Amino acid sequence: MQGRTGHLAWYRTGEEAADVAFLHGFSDSARCWEPLIGAMPGIRALAIDARGHGESGLPEEALGYPAYGDDAALVLSEQERDGGWVVVGHSMGAMSAAQLAGARPDLVRAVVLEDPPTGEPPVVQRDDEPGLPRWLVDLRALDLPARIARGRSNDPDWPEDELEPWAVSKAQLNADLFELPFDNVTPLTDLLAAITCPVLLIHGDTDRGSLISTEYAERCAQVAGGEFRAVHLAGAGHSVRRDKRGPYVAELTAFLDRHR
Repeated sequence: MQGRTGHLAWYRTGEEAADVAFLHGFSDSARCWEPLIGAMPGIRALAIDARGHGESGLPEEALGYPAYGDDAALVLSEQERDGGWVVVGHSMGAMSAAQLAGARPDLVRAVVLEDPPTGEPPVVQRDDEPGLPRWLVDLRALDLPARIARGRSNDPDWPEDELEPWAVSKAQLNADLFELPFDNVTPLTDLLAAITCPVLLIHGDTDRGSLISTEYAERCAQVAGGEFRAVHLAGAGHSVRRDKRGPYVAELTAFLDRHR
């Protein structure tokens, strides 16, 4: 089922009320969660296109995790759901989920953070000038089959069903996003200190591209305001669920069984 709330596009897996919300990373889209959701039969999921991504619009105002969190709150508040949501976020979406969990404990009962940044803006500059990063410019110049082939070459261990939604999302990204200012970023540790609901942090290996090290995860555990658990999936990079789907699904399923 597809829907729209203001400038935001979203979809959910069926007519029944969802209880797990998914927030994607930079340059991805809500549809990038479909392979994972499909690997978890029976999950009642809702996934949101962040502003400027997928089929969502892009308001002409400053970007930032508070804005992304407010967008998610707008969508979730409109849905028929009592008792709060489990919110799962990846990268940019993980920081948005952390922002949301701290600001709206009435909406969030538990949160899963897949390899969030530690607090630096996710906007990457091309040659120190505003605009799309070079890797994305090059990727968007290809047609869809060539983008899929590039993804397969770059990440040969990803499940095949991950490649098409990943490739489609790159063409959907609104380039005007890079013309907007990005608000100052609150460090992840500060966000975690304000979260009182259970938190699961999932990360990979920094030498494979993960943004979270084991040492930083230990810092997060020390400052967390509520129940906190960090899981390191060896051999994974930044896209933990794509690199290690089986272990990721096992960890997420166990967390959902306890908290949704």
